[in-house]
Amino acid sequence: MDPTPAQPLRGARSRDIESLAEFDEVVAEQGTLARYRVQAVDLTGRTDVLLTLDATGAIFLGCALAPEAAARVRSAGALVFPPVPGLPFDPYRAFTYTPDELFESLEEGYEATPDARAYAWYRRTKADGDVFASMLRAIHDDAVSDAMDELLAGARVVGVMGGHATGRGTAGYAGAARLGRELARSGFTVATGGGPGSMEAANLGAYAAPFADTMLDEALRLLAAVPSFRPSVTDWARTAFEVRARWPKGGASVGIPTWFYGHEPPGAFASDIAKYFANATREDGLLARSTAGVVFLPGAAGTVQEIFDNATPNYYESRGGPTPMVLVDEGHWTRELPAWPLLRSLAAGRSMESRIALVDRIEQAPEAIKRLGA
Repeated sequence: MDPTPAQPLRGARSRDIESLAEFDEVVAEQGTLARYRVQAVDLTGRTDVLLTLDATGAIFLGCALAPEAAARVRSAGALVFPPVPGLPFDPYRAFTYTPDELFESLEEGYEATPDARAYAWYRRTKADGDVFASMLRAIHDDAVSDAMDELLAGARVVGVMGGHATGRGTAGYAGAARLGRELARSGFTVATGGGPGSMEAANLGAYAAPFADTMLDEALRLLAAVPSFRPSVTDWARTAFEVRARWPKGGASVGIPTWFYGHEPPGAFASDIAKYFANATREDGLLARSTAGVVFLPGAAGTVQEIFDNATPNYYESRGGPTPMVLVDEGHWTRELPAWPLLRSLAAGRSMESRIALVDRIEQAPEAIKRLGA
C-alpha cells in the first residue's frame, strides 16, 4: 500500500510548500524561503540547502529537520513547530488521507491500523481533558480543511447523505452505488460522510464509474459476503480492498468521516478521505462543499439533521445562493419521517423553492440534481 497521495505541483506563486517536490521547485525558481510556509515535509535530506537560504519570516509546521538546520532557520527569523512524537497522526498534514494510509497494517487486524489507533488516542485524550491534545485536534482538523479546499477547488461537488446502517447486499445499498456511479459519470464529484452503509455505497459507485456496468454488479456480489462492519471491521475492510485489487484505479470521490463516531470505520472506496476529530466541523464542511447539490437518501436522525443544516444557508442564501436539495423516497420523507412537508413550507416563496425536489426512486435523483442546478 502506498500512503502518499499524488498531488499536482502548485508552483512558486503559492506561499505554501507541502511536498519535497514543491520545496525543490521553490528553491530552484526563487532561491529563498523567506515568508514561505513549509508544511509536514521531511527536510532531513535538504540540510545543506537550509544552511544557506534566507528563511526570514518562514514557518516550518511539523517538518523533520536536522538539528543544525533547525538552529539555522530559527536564527534567521523562522518559526519552527517540530513534529509531535508518539502521535498516531500528523496534526500538520498537508493532504487528505487515502484508504491505504488509514488502513495500513490491516493484515494484522483493524486494531493495528492508523485509523483505529487515532480513534483510541482520541478517546483517551478526550477523557483526560488534555488541553494540549485538544489543540492538536484543532490544528489537525484545520489542516484537513485546508487540504480539502485545495482538492475541491473548482469541482462540482454533489453530497450524498443517507443511513449508515444500510447493509451490503441490500437493494438500498445497490441503489446508492448506482447513484454514485451516475453522478460521477455526469461529471460531478461525489462526496459522502465517508462511513459505512449508503455512504460507502455511493463512494463505491463513483469508484466503479470508469468500468463497464458489469463491474459494479460483480463488486456488489463480492461485498455482500460481509454485509456489515459488525462483528469484524477487519473482514469488512478486507473485502473492500479485494474489490479494489481486482479493479484497480477506480474513479475519484471524497469521503468525510469523523473519529467522533470512531466505532464506525471509514469506507475504502473514496480516493480522498478528510477525516476529522470534531464532528460539527466535519458536518458543516461536508454540506458547505456540496456546491452542486445534495441528495438525501432514506435515513434516520442524522440525515434529518443534515437536511435542515443544509436548508438553513439555502433559506438565508448565505453561501452565494441556494443549491439543489433532492430527497429520495416519497413514503419515507412524507410519512415515516415527514421532513419534506416542513422543508417545502420553509422554502415557500423563497428562491430555494425552485431548488428542492422529492423523488420516489433513486434513479431519478441525478436528473433532478442536474435540472435544479440548471
